[in-house]
Amino acid sequence: MTIQEAQQAVDQWINSTGVRYFNELTNMAMLTEEVGEVARIIARRYGEQSFKEADKERDLSDELADVLFVVICLANQTGIDLTEALRKNLEKKTERDGERHKSNKKLEN
Repeated sequence: MTIQEAQQAVDQWINSTGVRYFNELTNMAMLTEEVGEVARIIARRYGEQSFKEADKERDLSDELADVLFVVICLANQTGIDLTEALRKNLEKKTERDGERHKSNKKLEN
């Protein structure tokens, strides 16, 4: 699925099953909540915190998909083409960071 196809699929789902988009502020709050759920899993799986019994079955891929879904909702409702936005963002990063990371001694193996 391309990014454009994902934006279309989310829009179709929202308009057929979800009834309508939540407003942008609600979606921003939901995005924060979903990112927090990803952070919780990462902190326990890869960090020093231990899992609570109720958290052991949480699925990182599902939580990341929740984050992506809300990001796509925000893009759709604000008229952003994520394919073009990502292309421009990668261009910016390449121009800004093209040599910086290669010369970072902390990143050497």
